[in-house]
Amino acid sequence: MSVLSGFLPIWAITAVGWAAGRFDVLGHQAQAVLGRFAFAFAMPALLFLTLSRARLSELAGPGVAVFAASLLIVFALGLTLGRLVFRRRQADRAIGAMAGAYVNSANLGIPVAVHVLGDASFAIAAALFQTLFITPLILVLIDAEVRRGAQGRWGRILRLPLRNPIIAASAAGVTVAALGLRLPEEVTAPVQMLGGAAVPAALFALGMSLNTRSAGRPSAGGRAERRVLVALKIAVQPLLAYALGRWVFGIEGRDLFAVVLCAGLPTAQNAFIFAAEYRLDTALARDAVLLSTLLSMGSLSLITWLLA
Repeated sequence: MSVLSGFLPIWAITAVGWAAGRFDVLGHQAQAVLGRFAFAFAMPALLFLTLSRARLSELAGPGVAVFAASLLIVFALGLTLGRLVFRRRQADRAIGAMAGAYVNSANLGIPVAVHVLGDASFAIAAALFQTLFITPLILVLIDAEVRRGAQGRWGRILRLPLRNPIIAASAAGVTVAALGLRLPEEVTAPVQMLGGAAVPAALFALGMSLNTRSAGRPSAGGRAERRVLVALKIAVQPLLAYALGRWVFGIEGRDLFAVVLCAGLPTAQNAFIFAAEYRLDTALARDAVLLSTLLSMGSLSLITWLLA
């Protein structure tokens, strides 16, 4: 029940989005507009506010190192399978690897950690690592493919923080935190209000994409790819985190439980938002988010039963 309570808001908002798309309540452009709003405004506001208040020293613990290692290994495996087995282009490989490794550490990980662990500090540290290191890597891989052939490739990559609102907001938030600045409420209040719309907008857009008129059936190869990515996320990543944590880093008890629990979180809906923003394969990201979220209710409960 502790795990389930973290999932209920996600399923509720996604279901409302599905109903809005199914009955065409907001018009046929609503999904694209909501996704764009989340990517360009709401998500950057949320990331800026979160990072500006973060303690960057939390990234130095052994638990975060284990989480980071398991994520990077699975991410690299997803990229490799996308190239050698599923024959995806680079941008779609990045989305696929993100679907197989990038955990829903914020809007699901924090409530689950509060209910199960009684403390959200590790989930916040995991979210920091993903935001500071993995998100820019994914966006660089996508941008390099989508804009291939344009002049000044390396210059465009170096300018990516200025052109991409996700990276720009993250960099600004880290700068504020590193300098120890305390922003006045007159500045943070509107940013917090805008950031509060990030998760609902992303989940609503995700739900709208599920209506029968836009959700096509994947091919046999596409179904196999989805199963592989979901297996990486739900089974391989937490097992790898357990092995690294216990037998390489010597972590035990509650600390090991926190690492494995966070590594076992499902795919973040950011994968769908990024795919939609860059006009990539949204069906792959959508299905990975939904399937991993559904299956992780059982897998996270099993992790809790075994390690709590």
